Amino acid sequence: MGAALPPGDPVPRDGALPAGTAVDPKTPFGVYLHVPFCRVRCGYCDFNTYTSTELQGAKQDEYADTLLREVDLARGVLSDVGPLREASTVFFGGGTPTLLPPGDLARMLEGVRGAFGVADDAEITVEANPDTVTDATAAELAASGVTRLSIGMQSSVPHVLAALDRTHDPANVETAVAAARRAGLAVSLDLIYGAPGESLADWRRSLETVIALGPDHVSAYALIIEDGTKLARQIRRGEVVAPDDDLQADMYELADDLLAEAGYDWYEVSNWSRGADQRSRHNLSYWTDADWWGFGPGAHSHIAGTRFWNVKHPAAYAQRLALRETPAAGREQPDAAARDLERVLLRTRLRDGMPVAELLGEGRHAVAALIADGLVEGAAAVRGRVVLTRRGRLLADAVVRALTD
Repeated sequence: MGAALPPGDPVPRDGALPAGTAVDPKTPFGVYLHVPFCRVRCGYCDFNTYTSTELQGAKQDEYADTLLREVDLARGVLSDVGPLREASTVFFGGGTPTLLPPGDLARMLEGVRGAFGVADDAEITVEANPDTVTDATAAELAASGVTRLSIGMQSSVPHVLAALDRTHDPANVETAVAAARRAGLAVSLDLIYGAPGESLADWRRSLETVIALGPDHVSAYALIIEDGTKLARQIRRGEVVAPDDDLQADMYELADDLLAEAGYDWYEVSNWSRGADQRSRHNLSYWTDADWWGFGPGAHSHIAGTRFWNVKHPAAYAQRLALRETPAAGREQPDAAARDLERVLLRTRLRDGMPVAELLGEGRHAVAALIADGLVEGAAAVRGRVVLTRRGRLLADAVVRALTD
C-alpha cells in the first residue's frame, strides 16, 4: 500500500494554499488522476494501490464521484491564487485505471474539463494492464478525448512476469497495442529489467518484442527493491537473489543500443521516444518543475512552490471529501537549497540537460572533471549545458553528488 507519507505542515480544512501564493499564468498546469485499484498486488510494487480485500469500505463504483468532489475543491482553491489555467496534460495513473469502466474515466476527464478546461492539444494518457484493453475500451477512451495509452508490459518472458507477480497474458500486449492503434491512440510500453532470474537473453527477447510492436514511446526501469514489499521480504529470507547491479547496467546498455537502432531517442534516463513529439509531456512537467494537481488517495501536488499530498487510504479519502474537507494530509515549501538540489537531480536526467550557469559554487568547477571521467558530454558543456553520456546515465547519482557537493 505504498511507503509512508512524508512529514509536513498541516493543511487548512478548506485546502487553501499558504498566504501570498500566486501562480504564474505562463507555468504549465498538469492533472494527475490516481486510480488506486489493482486485481492483485505485484511483489515489487510499493505504489499506493489496493486490492478488493484491502478497500475496507471504499467502493470502486463510487470512486469517480468521490474524486470529482476533489476536482470541485481544487477549482475553488486555485481560483483564490490566480487565473485558472487549462490542463496541458492529464494522466490517469495507478493502480490500474482500466479496472474502472471507461465511462467512469470519461466522467473524471469531463470533470477536469469543466473545472479548468483542457487544452485543445493536451496529452491525455491512461495507464492500462494489457488484459483490460479491448477494442471497445480503446474506442471509448479515444472518444472521451484520451490521446495516449501507456501499457504495463514489463516483460514478454513468462518466468520473468511470474517473478514480478504480474498476472497478465504476454500475448495480450500485442492485442492491446492493436486495439489502441485502431482507436487512433498513441502507445507507450513500460518495461522493468533486473527481475530475479532474468537473464540478458530474456531481456533481449523482451526488447525485440517491443521493437516489433512499434510503440511511439518506451519506458524501461531497473527493478528497485522497496522496503515493505513482498519481494524485499523474499530477498531478506534468501528465497530469491537481489538484482545484480552489473547485470542491470548491461541490460540498460542493451536497451539503449537496440532502441537507438530501431529509431528511438533517449530523452530521459529511462525513457525513449520516436521523435520529440512523442515524449511524455506529462512526465516532463514533473522533471521541469511545472505545476500539477494530483487527485486521489496518496496523490501528490505542486502549485507555485508548495507541495502537498493526500491521505492514502481510499476510505479516508472519501470520508474527508464527504465532509467537504480537503483530503490533503500535509504540505511543505522546500527551501532554496532543497530546490537547487532537486533541479540538478531532475534536469541532468534529461537529454536536454541543464545550463552550466545554473550550477552553484563548486558544481561548475566539477564539470571539467566529469567530462574527463566520461560522464558528461564535452561538446554540450562547451555550449553551456550539462548532458550525461551513456556512462553518465548509469552513474547519474554520482554525477549529481559531484555537481552539488
